[in-house]
Amino acid sequence: MTKPKAPSRPARGAKASSDLRTLFAPTRRSSMALYSGVDCPYSHRTRMVLYEKNISAEVIIVTAENLPHEVAGLNPYHTLPMLMDRDLALYHSPIIMDYLDERFPHPPLMPIDPISRARTRLILYRIERDWYSALEILAGKPDRHQATRARKILRESLTTSAPLFAQKPFFLSDELSMVDCSLAPLLWRLPHYGVELPPQAKAVEQYAARLFAREAFQSSLTEIEREMREG
Repeated sequence: MTKPKAPSRPARGAKASSDLRTLFAPTRRSSMALYSGVDCPYSHRTRMVLYEKNISAEVIIVTAENLPHEVAGLNPYHTLPMLMDRDLALYHSPIIMDYLDERFPHPPLMPIDPISRARTRLILYRIERDWYSALEILAGKPDRHQATRARKILRESLTTSAPLFAQKPFFLSDELSMVDCSLAPLLWRLPHYGVELPPQAKAVEQYAARLFAREAFQSSLTEIEREMREG
C-alpha cells in the first residue's frame, strides 16, 4: 500500500508572495479543471462536491510539487486542490466548494436562509479546526505521543457527537449538504489511521455507511483512497 502524504495545505507561518496580481492573471483555459491530490482529504471533499452536483470538469491528479508551471504561478502557496475555470483560478478547498455550489446551484449544498447558512458555516469551521487538524497530524509524520493524542481527539469527539449523527439521514439535515461532503472523506480515513470508534458511536458508523454508498462518493475516490479501506 502506498502511504498517503500529509494533506496539501500551507504550513503555519509559510511565506508566500504578497503580489495580489496573481488573483487576476488570465488562466487561458476553455473548460473547468480541478487539480487534485491523490490522497488529500481537502481535494477529496472538493471532488465529492463536483460529483454530487454532476459538474462537468477535468479532474487532474497531481502533487503540489509537480503543478504545471502556468498553474503554480497562480497559487502562491502551491497547495491542492486548485480549480481553474476559464479566467478564474481558485485555491483553498472551502472557497472552491462554495464557488461550485454557487455557480451550479442545483442541487444546493448550502441552506438558502442566512441564519441556517451561518450555522452551517460554523459547523464546517468546527469540523476543519477540530477534526481535520487531528487528521492532518496523523497524515504527517507524528511521533507516538502526537499520534495517540490525535486519535484520542477524533475518537472521543466523534463519540460525544454521535447523537447528532442519529437525528436525521444526513448531518442535522434531511438533504445532503456541504457538511456531509466534508465529513465523508474524514470518516473514510479513520480506520487507515488507526482510529477505532467504540460501540457508543454506532450512529456515526451508520451515517458514514450511508455516505459511502452514494454513487458520487464512490466516483470521488482515487485508487489510493480505495486502498485505505480495501488494502
